[in-house]
Amino acid sequence: MTARPALPVDRIQPAALRHITDFHADTVREVSEAVSRNDVVIVGMAQNPHVKNVRKALSAAGIGFTYLEYGSYFSQWPKRLAIKMWSGWPTFPQVFVRGKLIGGEDLTKAALADGSIKELLATAKT
Repeated sequence: MTARPALPVDRIQPAALRHITDFHADTVREVSEAVSRNDVVIVGMAQNPHVKNVRKALSAAGIGFTYLEYGSYFSQWPKRLAIKMWSGWPTFPQVFVRGKLIGGEDLTKAALADGSIKELLATAKT
């Protein structure tokens, strides 16, 4: 499987690249560090029912997680945009297990159902 296409860095003017790199870099760093330090991380936002559902599903499965929340539908959208640009995932929640992006609610529930989340948690962290 290949990664989705992205504009090559050499096709971005230096001033634009600096703007891209600096765009809410503190938020991206915070998420990246949480993903590297914790076995399961949910990145979400207030008032989003999919975030609430995935938190309930993981809790019901006995899987602990770290939850990072960035605003609601009415606030902090630039921070959430920076996270989306970093991960490549277009919606929230974003669920990471052992540093790997699992996806949102549907894919997380599917991974719970087929046991692949517990398999990931049983493997050594890389």
